[in-house]
This record gives sequence, C-alpha cells and structure tokens, in this order.
Amino acid sequence: MSGATWFLDAAVVSGCYGLLAGTAVPALIARIPEPAPEPDLDPVALVSAAEAPAPEPTEPKEPYSSIARSRGLRLKTGLATAVVAALLGGRVGLTSELLFLLYLAPVGVALAVVDWRTRLLPTKVIAPSYVLVVLLAVVAAGTGRDWSPLVTAGWGWLVAGGTFFLLWFVYPKGMGYGDVRLAGLLGIALGYLGWAELVTGVYAGFLLGGVGGLILVALRIVDRKASPFGPWMLVGALVGVLAGPAVAGWYAGT
Repeated sequence: MSGATWFLDAAVVSGCYGLLAGTAVPALIARIPEPAPEPDLDPVALVSAAEAPAPEPTEPKEPYSSIARSRGLRLKTGLATAVVAALLGGRVGLTSELLFLLYLAPVGVALAVVDWRTRLLPTKVIAPSYVLVVLLAVVAAGTGRDWSPLVTAGWGWLVAGGTFFLLWFVYPKGMGYGDVRLAGLLGIALGYLGWAELVTGVYAGFLLGGVGGLILVALRIVDRKASPFGPWMLVGALVGVLAGPAVAGWYAGT
C-alpha cells in the first residue's frame, strides 16, 4: 500500500466500531481473573533460588474489578478505541487486514489500561488473543488468496517475540515476561502487514518507551522501577502501521 494513501470511508466505519467496542473495555477488564502466585521466571533466580534473599514486600495489586469501576473509564476507553480504530481503518482501508487489527484495537486499549494501573499484562487476555489473531490472519489471507503475509507474520512473531525474550533472558529484572508475550502478538499483526510495519513498530516501541519513560520518571508520574512498558509497545505498534511504509520509502530514498 502507498505510504501516502488514506481511506476516509474506512476510517469512519472503523471509528464507529471502535467507539462501540471501546465502551466494552471496562467489562473486559472486570472479567480478567486475578493472577495466581507464579514461580519466579528469572532464569538466574531459578538456578540460585536457595541463595537468593527474600524479596522486599510490595503493595497489593489493584483488583481488576476496581479498575473497571473507575470513574469515566468507559468514556475514555470508548474514545481511545475509536481513535485507534479510525487510524487503523484509515491506513489500511476496508481490507481483510482489518479483521485482526480491529480485534486488537479494544484489546490493546484494555491491556494498556491494565498495565498502567497494575504493571501487569494478563496472560488470560494475551493467550486467547494469539489464537484469535492467528485465525483472523488465516481468514484474511484466504480472503485475498495470498498466503505470503502469513509467512511474514510468522517472522514477525519470531523477530519481535525473540528480541524481547532475549532482552528478558539477559536482564529479567528490566522487563516483565508479559512484555515478551505481548511482543510476539504484536509481531504477528505487524509482520502480516509487512517488514516495514514490523521494524518501524518494534523500533518505535523501544524509542517511545525509552524517551517517554524517562519523561514520566522525571515528572515523577511513575517510579523508575515500576514504569510500564506495555502501553509504549502498543503505541509503537500503531506507529508501525501508520508510518511503516513512509519510513521504508524514506529510508530507501524513494
């Protein structure tokens, strides 16, 4: 698709869908099961657990049900999802790619809210999203009778998920494993759209997370040790969809 092409009709239709779907985000958050205690996923700590000092006490996690009841959340998530969906629709048009992109719009908003409030990316949301996104991608490829995007979608999962897994494995205290799971999911969607969207989306997530995180810490909005990365990954993925082809064209000098 051309880097300068936008589709107003698809943006309007997708925005209306996003407004409706976004109002259901609080209900989705309320239905997320509270996490059960998990073993330490730190690969170093798994080896030396007996020698590791006791962890410092932390504040109790805010219940998902309390987040869902937050004042004005329905309006905020509705508007946020409408904007995201409209941008996605305006970028790709009324094409089969919208099948999984419009699914990810409200789910992404829900994950951003939850990660911001709890510093957790719930597996109970991400795991089934893998199944649905893959199925919708297969349907999209079948609709267009072009299976090649599924190959780049697989590479997207490997590149994005593998990159985040390597970072987590090397320094697990600097990144939660939920970020690894989310990276693979976003990699599938971005990879389906193309290498330009994938590379731009992953890079934008790191750039926004680094710069934005430092700004939030400097303004004392978040603590340095508890700065969520999931929302930046999601915004970066959106940037990848919107600007990927243009960035690729600029880089290639076209």
